[in-house]
Amino acid sequence: MLLLLQSVQEQTVYPNEILIIDGSKNNETETILKQNPFGNVNYFLVSSQDRGLTRQRNFGIERVVIESEIVCFLDDDTVLEHNYFEEIIKTYAKFPEALGVGGYIINEDSWEKIGEDYVPKIHEFYYDGWKKVDGSRFVLRKRLGLDSNVKPGFLPEFSHGRSIGFIPPSGKIYEVEQLMGGVSSFRKSVFKTFQFSTYFKGYGLYEDADFTLRLSKTGKLYINTNARLSHYHDPSGRPNQYKYGRMVVRNGWYVWRVKNPKPRLNARVKWHAITLLLTVIRFINIFTTTKRKEALTEALGRTVGWLSLFFRKPKT
Repeated sequence: MLLLLQSVQEQTVYPNEILIIDGSKNNETETILKQNPFGNVNYFLVSSQDRGLTRQRNFGIERVVIESEIVCFLDDDTVLEHNYFEEIIKTYAKFPEALGVGGYIINEDSWEKIGEDYVPKIHEFYYDGWKKVDGSRFVLRKRLGLDSNVKPGFLPEFSHGRSIGFIPPSGKIYEVEQLMGGVSSFRKSVFKTFQFSTYFKGYGLYEDADFTLRLSKTGKLYINTNARLSHYHDPSGRPNQYKYGRMVVRNGWYVWRVKNPKPRLNARVKWHAITLLLTVIRFINIFTTTKRKEALTEALGRTVGWLSLFFRKPKT
């Protein structure tokens, strides 16, 4: 969190208000803030009834000052480039109809500019003149005819699409229908009718997809690849691998059905096929990676999560 606040302090446009909604069970964050004061900071240590990602976001939204027009959400393990907020505001000015704008994470992928009319190899992903090495899961999905059939940042009818992480660092602004929650912003007016769903408890996996997919049905969302930041994943907040695997499947099903309440039979078959394929891959990882216990427990969680859908589906 301290690195994030230090990067905020260096911004060309400084926020009118910084809300820190702390779900910790100790006072470490408060102590850090007292030792390192920053301008316009309002700190809240929430009780157990408001703890959890979506509840804390809703808690913070209710306390945003009336004068604010744009609300930005940032994970505490991100670090912004100096013009991040300036670029976000520029996007709203350029696209007045925008309901939300996302930032662009620069430290998770290695892209190469390759130009137009390039025919990618099976192990490559190509988009808008840029390419990168594709993940083994997507390579296998390509071979089986299960790859996404829509642009990055959009959700196919069978879900399991390519996230905004598959958008290249082109310097362009792209329309999307999904944003990553920890690097997102929205017009404050959208919260008159939209909230983050409390279906997503604790870690809140895919809560950002749920919120932005619902919001995108009413207006446009964009990602500005010049609004750059780095994300240094902190694994301490994640649930154990079994719970994570179960959550991937059940939360994934929930998000899929929020977007497509009545998918066609072909889409249903593809969703289950990809879900089972990814589960099998995690079982295989028991023998192909050093983290065998994590692979086994996540695979078991995915299996139990998938089987549970036939007995107790999430309520959308």
